[in-house]
Amino acid sequence: MIRRILHIFFLPCSKATLLMEKRNAKNILPKENLQLSMHIMICKWCKAYEKKLKILDSILKKKWFGEEKTDLNDADIQEFKDKIFRKLDF
Repeated sequence: MIRRILHIFFLPCSKATLLMEKRNAKNILPKENLQLSMHIMICKWCKAYEKKLKILDSILKKKWFGEEKTDLNDADIQEFKDKIFRKLDF
């Protein structure tokens, strides 16, 4: 019960997961980072989600930048980032 009350005052899980994804894409505001950290301390589900997100991110980075490196130029990378930012409404 107390966890539900804390979720109401701090951050809902849907917002927390969005901030986790946003933090992986680019830096978030210090206020958002603090709220997210507090939420992760009280929510076991979001804590588990964050662990899985970190594992998945490291796997993707290894695959993308590891042995199977493809030829990408800076323009392609920037175009990809711009598409993601437009979809996330930054």
